[in-house]
Amino acid sequence: MDSVCVVFVTALILFFSTVVLIFYQNRFRLKSKSRNHQLPLGSMGWPFIGETADYVSSAYNVGPDAFMDKRRSMYGKVFKSHIFGSPTIVSMDAEVNRFVLQSDAAVFVPSYPKSVSELMGEFSILSINGSLHRRIHGLVGGFFKSHQLKSQITKEMQNYIQQSMANWSEDRPVFIQDVTKSIAFQLLVKALISLDPGDEMDLLRKHFQEFISGFISLPINLPGSKLYRSLQAKKKMIKLVQKIIQAKRDSGLSKVPKDVVDVLLNDASEHFTDKLIADNVIDMMIPGEDSVPVLVAIAIKYLSECPLALQQLTEENMKLKRLKDQQGEPLSWSDYMSLPFTQTVITETLRMGNIIMGVFRKAMKDVEIKGILIPKGWCVFTYFRSVHLDDSNYDHPYQFNPWRWQNKDMSSCSFTPFGGGLRLCPGLDLSRLEASIFLHHFVTQFRWSAEEDTIVNFPTVRMKRRMPIWIERVKD
Repeated sequence: MDSVCVVFVTALILFFSTVVLIFYQNRFRLKSKSRNHQLPLGSMGWPFIGETADYVSSAYNVGPDAFMDKRRSMYGKVFKSHIFGSPTIVSMDAEVNRFVLQSDAAVFVPSYPKSVSELMGEFSILSINGSLHRRIHGLVGGFFKSHQLKSQITKEMQNYIQQSMANWSEDRPVFIQDVTKSIAFQLLVKALISLDPGDEMDLLRKHFQEFISGFISLPINLPGSKLYRSLQAKKKMIKLVQKIIQAKRDSGLSKVPKDVVDVLLNDASEHFTDKLIADNVIDMMIPGEDSVPVLVAIAIKYLSECPLALQQLTEENMKLKRLKDQQGEPLSWSDYMSLPFTQTVITETLRMGNIIMGVFRKAMKDVEIKGILIPKGWCVFTYFRSVHLDDSNYDHPYQFNPWRWQNKDMSSCSFTPFGGGLRLCPGLDLSRLEASIFLHHFVTQFRWSAEEDTIVNFPTVRMKRRMPIWIERVKD
């Protein structure tokens, strides 16, 4: 027994000695590399857990800005921390964020919590790098910008919206976030796999809701755990999508792509497997699931609180409606996107709403930017929200003011609601179109009063009560 104790104690001493040695070696390495470039100020928090608990607690109880604002006042717009299991440089500096977003995979790669990485899989467009990512991103982005899809999406979006609005009742509240989520999901699935509303669509959505629920979960893949149920749901979705892919192969590939699956199947330069295509199709549903519904719901909230903006938006859309009615023509993609004030409302909602608060990137080598050292293996959290709400970038940043965009450059590095660089969201134009179509039909068909609601910013951005409104139909 004594000998066992001696061995155990010796092993324990060796273990802690090794930990201490590694700690000081890393500290010495960082100091030696910091003679000209310095790590930013900040705190690494507690051993192992860092400042994660503080960040999560602040975000839930006060809002994500509390954690960030406190450290910005102490350390500046760029500081070091240790959150979500990794030493991290947090950036609220627009120029630093732009540098990170514009860098290629030799410098920075996407970084996600373990549960998220496991759910997305090895070949997800959200995590892959290099030539494979460029090829898939280019194919999908090109399809989303194609004239054919623009025409198809515009027509289908109008139909889905009209069908939904026809069922709205004046005797009970309409929950904007819910109705737009249903419409957006149907539209996205149609663009991805040409699936129409029906039993299969309902089943796919049921599995998808189970799938995304695991993104905010402990990385424990055991039967009964949230992550396990989420992974099982994805397997069912993959099976359903692979069935659709096989049906396309059996019937012969369409020369003119009707959806994203067609685009990937028709690509001659790569031999995409059915599993890779199915995985990526499912992962492309993730950013579109909440982005447009939340964007529209927040826009309705801001418009309800700003009568002058609502009046100008309504007048602009009524003018277009009267013109098209006189001409006897349906509205096109270009009609919706050419509404100048409507676009400024959407842009201002994106700036204030911050549906994507920021992104994580991992440094593949030591990087220096503006005299700041980002060590290899560390993460960078480019925090868009603070940049969008910084009074040095925008006058009165917490005030909804769509007129500010009439003379402001949207390509500025201080405006990044869809990310940037090689990973700029390929569906950004599609998101704007969906929001434009919904707002047009909404303000030209209804007058409404909104119930009190608040924006929840963590763990995801959403309306607390799903944005309930009471409607009154406009008489022709």
